[in-house]
Amino acid sequence: MESNLQGPMMTRATLLRAMGAAALLPLVGGSLAACAPAAGGGGTATSGKVVFMFYGGADAQKAYNKLFESFAKKYPDIDIKAQGISADTWADFLNTVSTRIAGGQQIDVIQVATEGQKLFANRDILEPLDAFIKKDKGFVDEYYADTPPQLREWLNTYGSPDGKTYYMPVGYNTMALQVSKKVFSDAGVELPAEGWTWEEFRAAGSALKKSSGAFLTVAGSGYFTDVMPWLVTNGVSTMDPEWTTPTFYTPEAVEALEFVRSLVVDKLTPKPGGSFDAATQMKQGKVATFGGGRWPTVGFQDLKMVDQVALRAWPANKASGTVVGWEGWPILRGSRNKEAAWTLIKYLMSEEYGEAITGGGASFVPARISITKGDLFTSNAPENSTLLYEQLETAVPLPAPEQATEYARIIEEAWGQGVTGAKSPEVALREAQAKLEELLS
Repeated sequence: MESNLQGPMMTRATLLRAMGAAALLPLVGGSLAACAPAAGGGGTATSGKVVFMFYGGADAQKAYNKLFESFAKKYPDIDIKAQGISADTWADFLNTVSTRIAGGQQIDVIQVATEGQKLFANRDILEPLDAFIKKDKGFVDEYYADTPPQLREWLNTYGSPDGKTYYMPVGYNTMALQVSKKVFSDAGVELPAEGWTWEEFRAAGSALKKSSGAFLTVAGSGYFTDVMPWLVTNGVSTMDPEWTTPTFYTPEAVEALEFVRSLVVDKLTPKPGGSFDAATQMKQGKVATFGGGRWPTVGFQDLKMVDQVALRAWPANKASGTVVGWEGWPILRGSRNKEAAWTLIKYLMSEEYGEAITGGGASFVPARISITKGDLFTSNAPENSTLLYEQLETAVPLPAPEQATEYARIIEEAWGQGVTGAKSPEVALREAQAKLEELLS
């Protein structure tokens, strides 16, 4: 199985491809026969063919095929065909989908992360879900009542150009520090019970280096995993809240990049670049923290080190908070069997399905609050794992305009230049800002 753990230069696109398989692979050996949705009323179809398309490769394909064998036990007359597209970016994924639609291929349901939602909705290829929601009001109301309101708000704000509902919430990831209690303890360095400031974080790194030689953290350039956490905790983002104007070049953003660069200069992080298995290095006592959402839990389980890890909020400077990314399920406008497609989405929304993927090792936080607060989510997981849910109150959405792929590339290139010292933070971000403005003009 491909690792979910970030290396210093891992992009969110790469991460999402890994997550697609990892969220489901643990289910292959189990059974989801009980994972049928509650009775939903008039929106339930019991026959037809449904093509479910997702962003992923061969491993995810096998997992989905197995998953829908279980779906077939409940709906034997609905023929589910899972089709993965192993694209490099969400733009490539959409282009492939568009080409197949133009060629007459049936596509019914797709799974779309933050980076593709605005792009998909603005291409006029999605079916409004409002009529299905109305027919299955009881079931949907129960689901909504058990999901964070922020997910619906963000899906409506950034994934709907006309006020209609195009996506049902799947799950999300916020970013937290994965902290080795053992590395801190062995070095005799105190681990804060709650938050810490940037300077307190740096001071802990200096103490670790002096005592044990362990690195404090990992410095990379991934838009979601490395850039946004430092910007958010300094009170800024890469765009305005409406996702219309780039704001990458600000004094606060420069300050954030200068801070991360200082960690590299002071040798409190490994040399940026290349691959770096952070969890294994943590297991060996060589690194004390690294950033991640839910996905590192699977790696910690494999390494039998879950009890050594605790989650902590990202160190703050001018603000406390986190970045958040989420996924949604839409139905394609050209679907030939929309009722059966809605039945599939209801199945994926069910409590039983949510419990199954959580118990199986899902690499995202499930949308259902009841599951996130339950034993399935917290058992065999790092201490304080519910922080990933609690942080939604201060979460800043990952900006993803229609040109999200190129937008992220420009940001990651500039941040990488600043982290490695190829360019000064001031120059790197100023040049990137100009490119972002040109891209969106």
